[in-house]
Amino acid sequence: MSLSERLQRHWYRIDVVSLLLAPLSLIYGAVISVRRTAYASGLFKIHEFAIPIVVVGNLTVGGTGKTPFVMALAKELERRGWRPGIVSRGYHGTASQPALVPVDGDPEVFGDEPVLISRKTGLPVVVAQRRSDAVNRILAESVDLVISDDGLQHLSMQRNVEIVMIDDTEGFGNGMLLPAGPLREPTSRLDSVDIRVRRGGRAGLGEYAVGLHLGEARNLVTGKEMPLADFRDQALTSVAGIHRAGRFFEMLREQGLTIKEYRFPDHHQFLPGDLPTHNNPLLMTEKDAVKCARFAKSHWWSVPLRTEIPEALVTELESLLGKHP
Repeated sequence: MSLSERLQRHWYRIDVVSLLLAPLSLIYGAVISVRRTAYASGLFKIHEFAIPIVVVGNLTVGGTGKTPFVMALAKELERRGWRPGIVSRGYHGTASQPALVPVDGDPEVFGDEPVLISRKTGLPVVVAQRRSDAVNRILAESVDLVISDDGLQHLSMQRNVEIVMIDDTEGFGNGMLLPAGPLREPTSRLDSVDIRVRRGGRAGLGEYAVGLHLGEARNLVTGKEMPLADFRDQALTSVAGIHRAGRFFEMLREQGLTIKEYRFPDHHQFLPGDLPTHNNPLLMTEKDAVKCARFAKSHWWSVPLRTEIPEALVTELESLLGKHP
């Protein structure tokens, strides 16, 4: 277990470790407060654009279902007549300049999530170390709206609407800022965002509830799709290199599947030797599948995580944007 993983074990309770780290959290909180004030006062420059920017982010470290939500939101906006594009940091990718992600892009270059978004949506996706640079590049793709996958704390980029994802299971952990807790910003930041989305559970006041569900498995070699129910009564292996791998495994078991699980760090760059050598069907997330496709075997399957967005949420978003396409 890495130092980061050991630290995260203390983020969901108040204990000796979190209390010892509390002074560092106070310093971190002061820094982000000063930084936000500097942008609000004009001391730091905010890059503005001629088209609206929608930021989908979260207050905590780690995944809250942003990428499935971004894909579903982009396709719904496209259905309503918009021409959306998506920008991303391209975490763990090696691209040094703003780059358009091809549908057959290499996840080692562009990052696993941007490649997945490009393949699943067919929409323009651009990665850059600075999201404002990514927006400048994607404007050449005839988009009329940009969705930023993460970037809530990237204050140098203009945003017209902020959407925050909240995980119902883990919430805000122990409520402390980094490094004593999982918060990138204090929970008071919720007061200034435009739309709050709760993944799982029941929506609170002023929130929209969305759920994640598993779609049909897709074979990495043949492209054949198969209902998960067809894998019942088989000895299965499951692999996940995502932030909350346990949740994926739990969702598979809720489908009546019996699995032997293999966990890897989030954004793990898979090599052939990382995966089991037996011939039992192997189920993995789509995010992991984009990295394993080049050496895939015929018994490997990807299982999509899908989300359905309430129509009222998209209607409110369009209202906040102040116009229709």
